[in-house]
Formats: sequence, C-alpha cells, structure tokens
Amino acid sequence: MPHLSRTPLGGYITLFLQVMIILIIVDSAMARNYSYVFGGIVVLLLTLVPMMMDRQIHITIPWWLTFLIVLSLYIHIGGQYFEWYTSFYPYYDKIAHLISGTTVALIGFTLVLLLDQYTENNFNRPVIIFMIIMFTVAFGGFWEIFEYTVDTFLGVEMQHGLDDTMLDMIFVLVGAVVVAALGNFYLRRVSKKTLSRLFLGKPDLVEKVYGCISDLPQQRRKKD
Repeated sequence: MPHLSRTPLGGYITLFLQVMIILIIVDSAMARNYSYVFGGIVVLLLTLVPMMMDRQIHITIPWWLTFLIVLSLYIHIGGQYFEWYTSFYPYYDKIAHLISGTTVALIGFTLVLLLDQYTENNFNRPVIIFMIIMFTVAFGGFWEIFEYTVDTFLGVEMQHGLDDTMLDMIFVLVGAVVVAALGNFYLRRVSKKTLSRLFLGKPDLVEKVYGCISDLPQQRRKKD
C-alpha cells in the first residue's frame, strides 16, 4: 500500500476522477445550473483535503484512502448529475452507500488511532471497534437528515421513502462492520502505533505488518 506519489496507477485514477468533477462544474456553469456548480466546487475542495493535510500539517493520507475519498465524492456528484441514481435505482444508490460507508469507517478508524496515539486516551480493542461503527452510523444518519432537508426545502427527490432510507443505513452499517472486522483482525496482530503510522501513509511499515501476520501460523505450530 504505497503512498499516492509512489503509485502511478492510484494517482492517475484519482486525478482522472478529479478532472471529471471539474468537467461537471464547467458543464453546469455553461448550462447555468448553479446548484451543481456550487456542489461540484464543494466536492472538488473536499477531494483536495488529503493533499492539503500533507502540505500544511504533514499528515500523509495513504493513496488507497485518498482514492476511496475521491471515489465516494465522485459517485455522489456524478450519480446526481448524470442521473445514475435514477437510471440504476436501487443498485447504484446502495453500492454508493456501501462504498461511502466503508470510506467513512476507514476515516473513523484513522481518527480513533490518531486520538489514541496523540492524546492521553488509551483505547482498548473493543472500544476502537465500537467507535468505528458508531462514527460511521452517526455520519450516515446525518447524511440522511441532510437528504431529507434538501428534499423538503429544494423540492428534489434524494430520498425515496422509509424503505430506501433504512436500506441506505443498512448498507452504511455493512461497510462499517467490514472495516471494524478488519480492524479487529489487525489489532490482534500488530500494535496500535504501527497501524496508526500505516494509516498515515508510511509505506515502509507494510512489510512489517504483513510479516507479523504471516509469522503467526508458524509461531502457533512451534507452540503446538
């Protein structure tokens, strides 16, 4: 899992998605569809957050998390602009929530590890897993409130009834549980410090992490 600058394919795909967002902004401006211009600019700025964190506070986000952040944002703005949410409903909508839920859960995992390493907190493994799930579900809930607010005041149709909202939350929860399960797997095998550095884009730790995991079966056989 190398950093974005050392991973040409990951960098090119991320850059391609950002260019697509810029094209949506330009096309919307030409069509005087200013709601998409504003939304596109906000989304584009959010895709630049990992780069700004790297330059301003020297926190390097790994390329795979940067890619997931940009992908989740593009799926949302592109799905609205090109009407994929409607054309491929409900599959596109649920896949979008699954990917977004997974991305948010990974961000939550990163934040919890940072809090653990750089504050006086010392979270144990069950607490970290619980916080990942709660952070993701809370974000999903706020997003559904946002969709309801937009539908109510702007007269659009981002939500399609109670069943749609509940399924959205379920898919977000599935993404959170998957990340929490993977987090539990890794926290049993490597230290929180090692994982926190790995999530901050330290490629030299990859071999150490996988080395620790691959050595476990051999260690168990020796004990037996």
